[in-house]
Amino acid sequence: MYLKKLKDLCIDNDLYQKEVASVLKITRQQYGLYESGKRDIPIDLLIKLADFYNVITDYILNRTKKKELDKQNV
Repeated sequence: MYLKKLKDLCIDNDLYQKEVASVLKITRQQYGLYESGKRDIPIDLLIKLADFYNVITDYILNRTKKKELDKQNV
């Protein structure tokens, strides 16, 4: 599940939930609901997170271990 990935990305980048929430222009409480799995993250916010962390959405969704897009197949 992507919940652990969201938390790991936050920790790996030495960020707090409130900092990530600020990037997404939402409250820390709202971001906490996404990270805890109490709410599904909307696609537009998922894309913003992928751009922010410079990873592909499938990495956040835990569908691949590969962080970056294979530019040869684009």
